[in-house]
Amino acid sequence: MAKVLIVSDARTVLDEVRAVVDDGANEVVTLRDGAHVRQALEEGAPDLLITDCQVQNMGGIAICLDVKLEESAGRAPHLPVLILLDRRADVFLARRSGAEGFLVKPLDPVRLRRAVDALLDGARYEDPSLAPATVPAKA
Repeated sequence: MAKVLIVSDARTVLDEVRAVVDDGANEVVTLRDGAHVRQALEEGAPDLLITDCQVQNMGGIAICLDVKLEESAGRAPHLPVLILLDRRADVFLARRSGAEGFLVKPLDPVRLRRAVDALLDGARYEDPSLAPATVPAKA
């Protein structure tokens, strides 16, 4: 049984993610404000943090950076983070934040389930469907 923390101020995002993650085998906790994430982590460390990119006063990138800084300082255990991105251009920021995974909206339940399973298994997950396009250099 895994404990999953979902952070979003959008009810539709919370409902979509909960529908995939809350399969009876996981404990799901939701937050609607990014500023309360650290307090929630101190009350009981989850096995996975899923955060929306845009959350009221502290978005997903800032949440991830805060979690990773606390971890690197030895004040918090390792916590895999999955960021739900709004657009393809946010992929760069997700990678730079140290997130173990990202998905670009609109959310697909199959890809979301794969991402959750991968991160809970200790792997990484990068959404292949909308990754930045690469253009080969001319020789």
